[in-house]
Parts: sequence; structure tokens; C-alpha cells
Amino acid sequence: MIVAALLVVSGLVVLISAIGFARLPDFFLRMHPPALAFTLGSWCVALAAALYFSFLQQRAALHPLLIPLLLAITVPVTTVLLARVALFRGRTSGRGNVPPSLARPGAPESDPESEKP
Repeated sequence: MIVAALLVVSGLVVLISAIGFARLPDFFLRMHPPALAFTLGSWCVALAAALYFSFLQQRAALHPLLIPLLLAITVPVTTVLLARVALFRGRTSGRGNVPPSLARPGAPESDPESEKP
């Protein structure tokens, strides 16, 4: 019953996230629901798998918990890279709904290659 409840909770969280994703108008706003669903949804599924296999094998099966740990490391990096690409594309295309660069107006953009000794 506990495993089934965790899987149902995970499915509901992902469904709510998908509805929010479809309703939000902007890419930057659409980045949040999947990230929030990842957090709760993946932990619910991993906990359900750990409980199921622990009862099935009659010993602690903690290897399913590695999946959300690895996702917790990689998802923020991917999200930051996607946001940076979206900012760059928005600024180069001249769209008005993109925040301005933090560089001082008129200052040249720093080039990492030119700063090497």
C-alpha cells in the first residue's frame, strides 16, 4: 500500500507540473514546474522502489536512491545551461522580454580566451 501511495503521489505531482508547464507563457517561467516535479516526483518513485525491493529481497535495497542523488547533481547544471542559452538567444534576437546583461553599458564583454596569460 505504501509503495502504491508513493507512486500515485509521484504521478499526481508530475501531472500538476505538466498542467503548470502548459499554462505558463514564457520559457523562463516554464523552467520551474519540471524542476519542482523532479524533486518530489523522483524521490517518491525512488523511495517506492527502495521499499519494494527491500521487502522483496528481505534486505535493505538502497541502490534506487542513487538515481535522485545523481539527478540532484546534474539537473541544476542543465537548468543553468538552458537558461543561459535562452538569455543569449533572446538578447541576440532583440526580444524585449529578456532581462538586460549585467555588464556595464558600453563596456566590452569579457572574453575568457583573452584573459589567459
